[in-house]
Amino acid sequence: MQRIVGIDYGKKRTGVAVSDPLGVFATPICTVPSGTIVEYLKKYIQKESVSRFVVGYPMNLNNTPSEGAKFVDQFLNLLKKHFPKIPVTLEDERFTSKMAFQTMIDGGVKKMERRDKSMVDKISAAIILQSYLDSAAIRERRE
Repeated sequence: MQRIVGIDYGKKRTGVAVSDPLGVFATPICTVPSGTIVEYLKKYIQKESVSRFVVGYPMNLNNTPSEGAKFVDQFLNLLKKHFPKIPVTLEDERFTSKMAFQTMIDGGVKKMERRDKSMVDKISAAIILQSYLDSAAIRERRE
């Protein structure tokens, strides 16, 4: 079965998460420097079959793209160029960093370890992907 890859793209670091083969659960897998994300994805796709990318898209509270959207737009162009056959879905990423930080607190992660921003990035990617998976499941039940 194919997996779905969730991506929390940032100027410096990019968090990556993947779904289980059934597309029910999202799991954070890593954080990579943003300059190497395409190479990382190429290697990942050689090992696993990927059906879709779900990319967090930064929005303001008034539903307009935030300043960070221009960097994500550039990344989206790279995805389309290097992976033209894999569809890309954008998912609202508002508040995912705060949710990731709270998840770390709730999970008992120690204060010093919570300072590791790479952990926040990969958990944010998992939250973005899980949001997509949950929405897809709801749409599927309605049909």
